[in-house]
Amino acid sequence: MMNQAISTTSEKVNLLDFDRQGLRDFFAQLGEKPYRAEQVMKWIYHRLEDNFENMTDVGKTLRAKLEASCYVGPPKTLFEKGAVDGTHKWLLGMDGGNAIEAVYIPEPTRGTLCVSSQVGCGLNCQFCSTATQGFNRNLSTAEVIGQMWVAAKYLGNVTHQNRRITNVVMMGMGEPLLNFDNVTKAMSLMRDDLGFGLAAKRVTLSTAGLVPMIDKLSETIDVSLAVSLHAANDELRTELVPLNKRYPIAELMASCQRWLDRKPRTSITFEYTLMKGVNDQPEHARQLIKLMRRMPTCKVNLIPFNPFPGTRFERSDAETIRAFQTQLLNAHVLTMLRRTRGDDIDAACGQLKGQVLDRTRRQAEFRKRLDEGASHAA
Repeated sequence: MMNQAISTTSEKVNLLDFDRQGLRDFFAQLGEKPYRAEQVMKWIYHRLEDNFENMTDVGKTLRAKLEASCYVGPPKTLFEKGAVDGTHKWLLGMDGGNAIEAVYIPEPTRGTLCVSSQVGCGLNCQFCSTATQGFNRNLSTAEVIGQMWVAAKYLGNVTHQNRRITNVVMMGMGEPLLNFDNVTKAMSLMRDDLGFGLAAKRVTLSTAGLVPMIDKLSETIDVSLAVSLHAANDELRTELVPLNKRYPIAELMASCQRWLDRKPRTSITFEYTLMKGVNDQPEHARQLIKLMRRMPTCKVNLIPFNPFPGTRFERSDAETIRAFQTQLLNAHVLTMLRRTRGDDIDAACGQLKGQVLDRTRRQAEFRKRLDEGASHAA
């Protein structure tokens, strides 16, 4: 087991909760010079050190002060497992029996870490395993950036030298924009040169389409944007992504256009999960083509549906997926097909579940539907 969280009294402060300015302010409260905060920040994120005694260029007096008032507390690893394709998943313990999942996906030219933002998710997207778990709470900044800290420590990642984690995607459990402040602070640590030092294009936030928060995000931090679209007409998208009822496609695309206007050298990725007989037919491709013509610089990421127990959806067959992609490419829509990774350990897109003490009763409702389905089958 890796990265056991430090046991500590409730009065101590977790330094992983601070971005650079927050850490400087905290050190000022301790009566220390701001540069001392940056010294410690390098130890935490560049050397992945959680023991103040090992921070050898920090004076003994300050080390004693830090030991008395704060700690470096990444989440506790309850379970970790590797897939045959090299994908690695961590189950990370939260408070009160909750747990979240983070996944590392290695590729020849990059290593991508998929990070969670909430314990469960409240949006109830119909094709997502996380949705069946219901929702408990938002993660703290420490719990978000702590996922990267745990993975980096395990993988031997060294900032600016041996980058095992080259990309981070906020695509794990939860809707990141519903945990805006903690997520943006964590992403600033991912980007900060004294943190993990990733470029803007290598940190991506994925949202189901919270229009006001997309606008706020574009004004707050320089990262990449992905939008979970999954259908190009309102009736179907509302069925698949209930948030669409509040922010329909026209409003969502308008917010995406404002994003591009503010960041003219960037693009947006539109994620589209292909489900058999639901959204994978030629007419669905035509609707998507029409939508994407308004944003010729953006791209579509096609995701074969990843099944989970109890779902009513099925993955589109390979021929249908190829035909859908070809139809988009022939219409000059930049289209990528995401290769399914880690499905043998339930680490593929849409499969993350963790352990959620559900406050929404959704787990009970889902289990009731499963039981009813089993009864009918019998």
